[in-house]
Amino acid sequence: MNNLKRNLIHPPRLLAISFLVAIFIGAGLLSLPMATRSGHISFVNALFTSTSAICVTGLTVVDTATYFSLFGQIVIICLIQLGGLGIMTFSSFILLTAGRRVTLTGKMVVEGSFRPSVISDFRSLVKDVFAFTFGLEAVGAILLLVRFKADFPSGWAAFYSIFHSISAFCNAGFSLFSDNLIAYRSDLAVNLIIMFLIVAGGLGFFVLQEIKLAIRNLIKKERTKFSLHTKLVGLITISIILIGAGLIFLIEANKGFSAMPFKDSLLASFFQVVSARTAGFNTIDLNILSVASVLLLMLIMFIGASPGSTGGGVKTTTFGLIFAFLKSKIQGYEIPRIFSRGIKDEDLIKAFTLVLLAIALIFTATFLFLLVEPELSLKAVLFEVISAFGTVGLSLGITPDLQSLSKLILVVVMYIGRIGPLVILAAFSRVKPIGHFQFVEENIMVG
Repeated sequence: MNNLKRNLIHPPRLLAISFLVAIFIGAGLLSLPMATRSGHISFVNALFTSTSAICVTGLTVVDTATYFSLFGQIVIICLIQLGGLGIMTFSSFILLTAGRRVTLTGKMVVEGSFRPSVISDFRSLVKDVFAFTFGLEAVGAILLLVRFKADFPSGWAAFYSIFHSISAFCNAGFSLFSDNLIAYRSDLAVNLIIMFLIVAGGLGFFVLQEIKLAIRNLIKKERTKFSLHTKLVGLITISIILIGAGLIFLIEANKGFSAMPFKDSLLASFFQVVSARTAGFNTIDLNILSVASVLLLMLIMFIGASPGSTGGGVKTTTFGLIFAFLKSKIQGYEIPRIFSRGIKDEDLIKAFTLVLLAIALIFTATFLFLLVEPELSLKAVLFEVISAFGTVGLSLGITPDLQSLSKLILVVVMYIGRIGPLVILAAFSRVKPIGHFQFVEENIMVG
């Protein structure tokens, strides 16, 4: 019994199980007659929607705006909030609020989800996570309410504002509009608010803490020294947004965006790139984009957001570490470095392992997908699978018409993408290492 308990509370395994339990509870709630306007939904569709919400993905097999009732939509946004912050974080917050102690395993899971290193003040971490989340979501909801009041009655405007603010900050991409945000393609206010929430949610809570400290020090006219983690996240995030938006704007200027005014084209370019970093909102029909732009969006979705955030993907820091390693080798440095700091071998091994696992998962899922849906194009299927892995939610329009088996493949991919391939690997591997052995080394030809 003690061995079973120790295996179950192994931190990665506990995290994986907690998300799995939440997904099935969510599917059960969405299967209730009161959750849909017709009073019925297949279990596969309920499971898919619950997984997409808990894993903050945004892929939908039915129209959230018209298929689900108000109760169902509330269930979905609660699942998004729960999945965005993590089940263990919510559990810890409730225990702390009730004056109860949080187990060591629970602390390890929460700290590992939001910070690059262990901290001494766990209570402060949990409070900061919730303060940032609800604070930024409240600001976003208020700003959206000002805009939505012009289009909807006050009650619905408030609900739409809260729903979209939570969905944007949690990088979920669920919308209560049947065309997502296409109707607001030219609306500068809505675009900027949603993009701000997406970027803020995708930076990671550790980075947000350092930004808050920097603002405080700026007011006091004191200098702030950012950590290497925050510098790397900032550099990669800004680079992806600027370079990605610039490339899409140039590629589509005389193609997909040729009929748009300059302002709309520029706004659409930035919005699609920001959203592709794991949010899943769209202000244009993605089918108007050229193959080159779609391929670029696939790369952005694959990279995803940053560690400790509400987003998925292999993460910006993983991409940054691999790029820094290759750059250092090309320049002839023996030890890889970034920002005049050496990179640990352990971090590089994790980065390369994560990317290889992600590629293997995407290839396997795409292969199985094409076996089930042979009539679909490779472009559409690969885009769908990468979107599921990166917990993005963008689609070329094939999701609602998929067979049940294809939907289940995406459910698995979304789940692994949200938890993380490395965590899944650790969750289902041996809790206790076999031992350390040193073997005789021998050369192997490479390349």
